[in-house]
Amino acid sequence: MSCELGLQPGLCIGPLPIRFYGIIIVLAALIGGFVAAREARRRGEDPDRIWDALVYVVIAGIIGARLYHIFSTPAGCASDVPMCGWPWYQNHPLDMLLIWNGGLGIFGAILAGVLVVLIYTRRNQLSLARYLDIAAPGLIIGQAIGRWGNFVNQELYGPPTPLPWGLAIDAPHRYGAYADLVSYPVDTTFFHPLFLYESVLNVIGFIVLAVAARRWRQVKDGDLILIYMMWYGGVRLIVESFRFDAWVVTGGLPTAQLISLVLIALGAGLLIVRHRRGDAAHG
Repeated sequence: MSCELGLQPGLCIGPLPIRFYGIIIVLAALIGGFVAAREARRRGEDPDRIWDALVYVVIAGIIGARLYHIFSTPAGCASDVPMCGWPWYQNHPLDMLLIWNGGLGIFGAILAGVLVVLIYTRRNQLSLARYLDIAAPGLIIGQAIGRWGNFVNQELYGPPTPLPWGLAIDAPHRYGAYADLVSYPVDTTFFHPLFLYESVLNVIGFIVLAVAARRWRQVKDGDLILIYMMWYGGVRLIVESFRFDAWVVTGGLPTAQLISLVLIALGAGLLIVRHRRGDAAHG
């Protein structure tokens, strides 16, 4: 049996294809788990609980991310465009299982992961707010690392740019209008590396969460996850503004931006209400 990698780079171990994207995702999960375990220990919690839950969180995250991809409809998708959102999958249901061909949505992963944490904390009689705070720094640094999987797959790029950090995209990974190699030659056309923008902003977000956890005197359980919601919502607002292939809702607003706005509003609203109540109690 031969080993086929397709468009995604990787290596073969006998007939088994190992894709670099998958390696990066596993590495991101392990580093995120390590960061969360250290945060748990710093707070006086058992770090083994993080590793106990991590396997379930990762599995649920992959399932949630895949479902988000399956039911999305990015710009330019049609029933004859392979692996391109719901228009394709509704007529090719078995392709929903071909996760190695690409297609994961981070918001689906986050939602599924939070549900697992909710179930885990309820079963073990732990504080949901506290454990979401413990997870938040690990989650955002894991996202920063995981975005480099988009780099090896030549995904998540924006419109052409003359900036020196522009990204070269080869012909098989072009889509939309940029597949026209006459108008956008491979050798001279470079694109905004949106994966890089998001990765860098997530690293900054990790620093913000780490500092808030250690230096903010009025921090309460549940505050870090709210800061994460606001920060990552802002990051996706920026990144999605560059995308030409975004899944959009009625009116042309990218779905990810709509979700981001909800995250920002919910995070900011809850943070303000919680601390106003605290101030009133001490007043």
